[in-house]
Amino acid sequence: MSTSRSENTTPHAPGPQPVWEIATLYPPQGMWTEVGYLALTNSISRLIEFTDGKVEFLPMPTKSHQVLLMALLDALRVFVQRDNKGMALPAPLRVRIRPDKFREPDIVFMSSANLHRAGDDYFEGADLVMEIVSSDPESRKRDLEEKPRDYAEALIPEYWIVDPQERCIHICSEPSESGYAKTNLVLEDDVASSVVLPGFSIRWNELL
Repeated sequence: MSTSRSENTTPHAPGPQPVWEIATLYPPQGMWTEVGYLALTNSISRLIEFTDGKVEFLPMPTKSHQVLLMALLDALRVFVQRDNKGMALPAPLRVRIRPDKFREPDIVFMSSANLHRAGDDYFEGADLVMEIVSSDPESRKRDLEEKPRDYAEALIPEYWIVDPQERCIHICSEPSESGYAKTNLVLEDDVASSVVLPGFSIRWNELL
């Protein structure tokens, strides 16, 4: 007597799937509000920016990014704390550019004269912001092209673009609604000096 082996015709079970229903608890892109954005960023540990109803999740920073950030922040804090010049803080920290637009700079400085604009939930503008440029093309475009327009629109007096790949710093100043009128390119061997904070200067070899 011969026997035949029956084949298992049960479909292959799918692997773990996202709980797509959770997405329905949130507004679709283009329909977020400031209140919804603030609630979202208070509930999860991610860098998220907001523009006209849309939220944008930023990539998590790398170790080298954070090492450079802390070196800049430490130098800035030492300088501003000497004479109580103001407050310097790192991301995550929401800065309101205008109604329905928020950015999260890597470093934010608010002068003592403007600390009334430093709210618990977010800052209304700033006196100086710094961004450390990441290596991916999207981040470079955002920091080098989009954010200068945004920070100038908010009339933030000074914006530092710190570029580890090119080992240079762009110092943007004289803002207007159409952009920054002046950009000073500081190369590796030069000294980067602040416009808003006279006396604050730094070299690359002090950061790395």
